[in-house]
Amino acid sequence: MPLAMPDDACPVCGGHRLSEFLRRRDVPVHQNVVYAAASAARAIRRGDLVMRMCGTCGFVFNAAFDPAKLTYDGEYESTQIHSPWFAAYLADVARRLDGDGRIHHVVEIGCGDGEFLRLIAGNAAISGLGIDPSYRGRESDCGGRLRFERRRFEDDVVSGPPADLAVCRHVIEHAPDPLQLLRTVRGMLDTVRASRVYLETPCVEWMLENQVIWDWFYEHCSLFSGDSLRAAAARAGFEITVVSHTFGGQYLAIEATPATEAPAPLTIDTTRPLALAHAFAAVFEAKRTEWRARLRALAASGPVVVWGAGAKGATFVNLVDDDARTIECLIDLNPKKQGRFVGGTGHPIVAVEAMRTRDVRTVILMNPNYRAETERMLAREGLAPDIIG
Repeated sequence: MPLAMPDDACPVCGGHRLSEFLRRRDVPVHQNVVYAAASAARAIRRGDLVMRMCGTCGFVFNAAFDPAKLTYDGEYESTQIHSPWFAAYLADVARRLDGDGRIHHVVEIGCGDGEFLRLIAGNAAISGLGIDPSYRGRESDCGGRLRFERRRFEDDVVSGPPADLAVCRHVIEHAPDPLQLLRTVRGMLDTVRASRVYLETPCVEWMLENQVIWDWFYEHCSLFSGDSLRAAAARAGFEITVVSHTFGGQYLAIEATPATEAPAPLTIDTTRPLALAHAFAAVFEAKRTEWRARLRALAASGPVVVWGAGAKGATFVNLVDDDARTIECLIDLNPKKQGRFVGGTGHPIVAVEAMRTRDVRTVILMNPNYRAETERMLAREGLAPDIIG
């Protein structure tokens, strides 16, 4: 049963009806940093998860989060562009945002390697600025139309033309004060009459409804339902035009414009998300135990690998194989991860081709969105392991 926490306040709405539904100690603080040696991978910084849901707006946050534990630098490797399926998804989002031809200058906060900004800049009429402390690459691209700055986003240091589109994909979940981030973006757009924002983040209701035990990361200290994201955007001064589920329901997407009037008070029915959190709390440890037993049985028949060394895969192996005895390795399409090791457990990360010499019997697929792509890649290698997930 979730525990009431009346003495704290929700970072989004200020409500005091908080319920704790997940507590884990000593989890890796980074999921997308990989290491050159297994010993270094096991000797990482750790923190606690104390996940609470607000009974007023449905916002979920880690009450034990400490931003000082995190370092977003050149060792951070989160790109998913090596997956053809994900690359197609990104291209579709870029086409939709530029569908009416109104974009002139884009600022992307948390641009990663800049792949999304480069997709938008396929339209030669668009210029852009990408900001990310972990960015690695050229400072300018596309004939000088794109600039990249390796730093954190701050409201008083955005240079260049005023932005008519601000993109903030998978950043707000890393922000312990999401309202401050949104208000900073809102202030940046004040100088442009027809400006808008596109924001994308994991959907906490999808995580709870599907009872995905490996989707809870230390880095993701702020998680939203559709209603709580709508409430946060409105409180930050945005008028929401679209709230949608994307990426197979796993992501929430908001499109909004700066509001000219104060928002009307929102009344949010949190009955369903609270029930989902209650149910998740009741099954978490049982699911973890079930996976451990299942993996031992599978490994008795031959090597087991995990497909995907991103946040989901790294969290999964830390949950169910923390001593790296049951899962042989993780497969990843990103060459920068191959030959390195997963933080926390020290599992090796290898390319698809390496499966040929490992006689793999079972592949644990971390994300069902990639099933068809995974099957095609395995078939090309002449491999036919069982795929779970």
